[in-house]
Amino acid sequence: MQVADNMAVSIHYTLTNDDGEVLDSSLGDEALVYLHGGGNIISGLEKALHGKAAGDKFNVRIAAEDAYGELVDEMVQVISRDMFEGIDNIEVGMQFHADVSSGPGVVTVVNIEGDNITIDGNHPLAGLALTFDVEVVDVRAATREEMAHGHIHGAGCHH
Repeated sequence: MQVADNMAVSIHYTLTNDDGEVLDSSLGDEALVYLHGGGNIISGLEKALHGKAAGDKFNVRIAAEDAYGELVDEMVQVISRDMFEGIDNIEVGMQFHADVSSGPGVVTVVNIEGDNITIDGNHPLAGLALTFDVEVVDVRAATREEMAHGHIHGAGCHH
């Protein structure tokens, strides 16, 4: 069975950046299970998986625009410490849920200068080309319920 839309696909992967640094991996853990065509993984990886079958192994480099997008300068802004009401200790690297220009999202504190806090609403991997070493573990037809919900149910699902 080949990977196509509305298929439940299980993969093992190792994700690296252009320096070869491992950013994430499913090896030694459960395989990632996702609904193909449901937008549950980055578009470049989904495109590379299309047509593959269980047992296939491959390596693919995904450009930033097909991964987490290019860096958007407007998503970096300086705000007042007053915006963090009730939070006494703010440190670089902290992340907060916030309403950003595209809706609910996560912002990361990237700089602190006195009462000026610089936050970045870009995804931490935005602007980066990513390389995946992938093994397709299993491919099956998704259930009607999984298709209706837009994600796979059961072990290994990541919704």
